Amino acid sequence: MGYEEELQSERDYVAGLYARLDNERARVKAAYQSALGGTGETAMDRDNEVRARHREMKRLNVADYGLCFGRLDSADGDVSYIGRIGLFDEFDDFEPLLLDWRAPAARPFYTATGANSEGMRRRRQFLTRRREVAAFTDEVFGRLGEDQNDVALLEALNAPRGAGMRDIVATIQAEQDAIIRLDHPGVLVIEGGPGTGKTVVALHRVAYLMYTQRERMERHGVLVVGPNPAFLNHISRVLPSLGESDVVFSTAGSLLPGLLATAEDTPEVARLKGSRKMVDVLKAAVSARQRIPQEPIPIGMKDVVVQIGPDVAEWARQEARDSGLPHNEARAVFREIITYVLTERAIGRIGKNWMSRSDKEAWEDMRSGLVKDLADDDGFLAALDLLWPIMTPFELLSSLYTSPEALAAAGADPSLHRGDGEAWTVSDVPLLDELHDLLGKDGTEQAADQAAAAERAAEARYASEVLESMVNRVDHMDDEDHLFASDMLDAEDLAVRFEQHDQRTLVERALADRSWTYRHVVVDEAQELSEMDWRVLMRRCPGRSFTVVGDLAQRRAPAGATSWGEMLEPYVPGRWEYRSLTVNYRTPAEIMAVAARVLAEFAPDVRAPESVRANGVQPWARQVTADELPGAIEEFVAAEAALEGTSVVIGPPGVPGTVPASETKGLEYDSVLVVEPERIMGDGPRGAAELYVALTRATQRLGVLHHSPLPAALSGLAETVRT
Repeated sequence: MGYEEELQSERDYVAGLYARLDNERARVKAAYQSALGGTGETAMDRDNEVRARHREMKRLNVADYGLCFGRLDSADGDVSYIGRIGLFDEFDDFEPLLLDWRAPAARPFYTATGANSEGMRRRRQFLTRRREVAAFTDEVFGRLGEDQNDVALLEALNAPRGAGMRDIVATIQAEQDAIIRLDHPGVLVIEGGPGTGKTVVALHRVAYLMYTQRERMERHGVLVVGPNPAFLNHISRVLPSLGESDVVFSTAGSLLPGLLATAEDTPEVARLKGSRKMVDVLKAAVSARQRIPQEPIPIGMKDVVVQIGPDVAEWARQEARDSGLPHNEARAVFREIITYVLTERAIGRIGKNWMSRSDKEAWEDMRSGLVKDLADDDGFLAALDLLWPIMTPFELLSSLYTSPEALAAAGADPSLHRGDGEAWTVSDVPLLDELHDLLGKDGTEQAADQAAAAERAAEARYASEVLESMVNRVDHMDDEDHLFASDMLDAEDLAVRFEQHDQRTLVERALADRSWTYRHVVVDEAQELSEMDWRVLMRRCPGRSFTVVGDLAQRRAPAGATSWGEMLEPYVPGRWEYRSLTVNYRTPAEIMAVAARVLAEFAPDVRAPESVRANGVQPWARQVTADELPGAIEEFVAAEAALEGTSVVIGPPGVPGTVPASETKGLEYDSVLVVEPERIMGDGPRGAAELYVALTRATQRLGVLHHSPLPAALSGLAETVRT
């Protein structure tokens, strides 16, 4: 059969797959409409059915384009088509028509080689346009001749960039696939230089885990943490394109519900706040609010006055601390001890002339009355607030920052002092999160918990009454023919059925709940996170299932990682895996040669990733005067607007029309213009790393505008002028 005949045959097969997909969509849509109509046994059953059908609809919808991207022919003559999702023949014992790329049987599509064919004879890759196969290329294992396996990859790499990151499901390479499918339940570190695909590999790994561990993963979802909102927006389409939507995207500054911090501290303050030593500072700040009065505090009770003396407060404070409860919740212990001592002393004075200690009933009656009086006594409540105040994390941290004395008492560096205590920065978020654990729930939260508990108790009582009524009715039936209701459920089970089920999506519920924990967490640009940031993330994932993505050579944060071990060993000692990616799929060799010289300036021991392609376009440089600079930038922007693809102008802070390199981390553009690289490189100890990031954002074209002489690492560009 000739090429055209085979192409038509493949088009017909793929058209059949789309017909099967459309039938599945119609079936699921009908089931979804039926669930909305209320066919479930209870409201909760109906809601679960609606959610399940909605997830299935979304899974089928993402497969509209790029449904099938290739096939495998085994040495035994079996043929398997590989695609975005799995499809089965409902009329033929549910035989697979299309294998999900994550299925074990699909793995050779990404890993088979001429040296190790894994039992395969041929790999065929499709080039598709919407729903139609436009062309295909074959790699026949064991046959001499040109290897065409990179055709689909190179086409994808050379294609203009769109608004966001694309999935690589059709072009996953062997070293990437090995990481995506790695059977490691704990922390996996993926390190790679610019353009190695570490981010997209991590996201495909999430899709793989959610496919292979669906039941375990879907109830709590996945958290993806990135360096800035632009980056998260850039990558946000990848997982939905793979059929996975139970994913929460967040920056380090938005991990606390209700707070979005974007302001940055000075490098030195950020370094101090990011240190694990801040845990001791915060504990000391909390302890300092657990006070002992210098003078006894008088409390009037009926006809007597009793005192809260230093000795009593010290005893109560120690008991509260020994309880192990967070500060706000330990106040109940502190209050109980103080209340006990005050009532004992008051009763002893009031009843000394007419009541003996052995008269327990009278003693307890009087105590009960005094306890009620204390609960409403303004002086007593004011004393409690003075000695053991209820605090929120925001109140405590704000008061700490605005008081040099409080900072000194807590052992904090004086440079943490600031006039506006509530001017929250990104570095404050992990400290506020830490204080949530140290303080516990405040009065409002405790009251809400009590109200919810009371409501649940009332529901349980009502359910118990319903259950008893059911049992009484069944008692009159034949025991041999009928199962008692009490054999099937108890009052608590029945109460759950009366509860109004939460209608929010998993993402909405997770974003609103600080105590939400995830089954898996992806951390991108992880080298930028501080020790305190890692404490937050470990709290969010008690199961310690992480995919950590980064490049230590690109670190710019003063509190960031200098080694992976220093960040991870305190939490998963000896239980984390490291993998590296060495091939640059983004940056052409011409641009990478320039960036590699900058890398050698600040990280001579680090080897730049090797580019998989060259595009024949040489980077250029142009020296301009200060007056000419704005016009040169406008010229670049206008020229790029006429071309297909994306572009960006990167420059040092304060240059109009540019964005800093830090805001482009993890992003990619067809064309990049770097402005005044000499200023970027000279901006502090990590300036060279910033320039390295800027240079490696380009996938096709790179230009440089400079006013002062170029840095030595870029001197080779001086003679090249854009025409």
